Amino acid sequence: MARYSLNWPAQLKQEAEAFAHEQGISLNQFILWSVSEKVGGLKQSLDDPRYPQITYRRGSSGIPQPTIRGTGIRVQTVVVAAQQWRMAPDEIAEAYSLRPGQVQQALAFYGAHRQEIDVAIAAEEEAEEKFVRPDAQTAPAPILCSV
Repeated sequence: MARYSLNWPAQLKQEAEAFAHEQGISLNQFILWSVSEKVGGLKQSLDDPRYPQITYRRGSSGIPQPTIRGTGIRVQTVVVAAQQWRMAPDEIAEAYSLRPGQVQQALAFYGAHRQEIDVAIAAEEEAEEKFVRPDAQTAPAPILCSV
């Protein structure tokens, strides 16, 4: 096994040592484990190299969703704005503080991954119908509060 010296901030080293201690392993094992986990995750990346501005992120549901890199804005959001709200790409860019190229790449990604995005949009619409707009007769009374 090769040796490698690390020059890292003292605070980071202290935190890593504390986590290693909690796990009952050496700092060296903790570093090896962490790097292995990161490399494994990168090898399993879902990103499409044809669209470098689009990356997959796991949302609160744990399901990977394509987003515009560095923004957290989902591709499906751009698609809904374009298709359902009839916004032009420059309007979408302005509304979401994006560059026009990011919007164009999100729409191009949609063209190549249409089924995946359409399924995500349909699932979200179904959930919205079920949870956000329940039947008025069965909906609980709203809770009012003042701030």
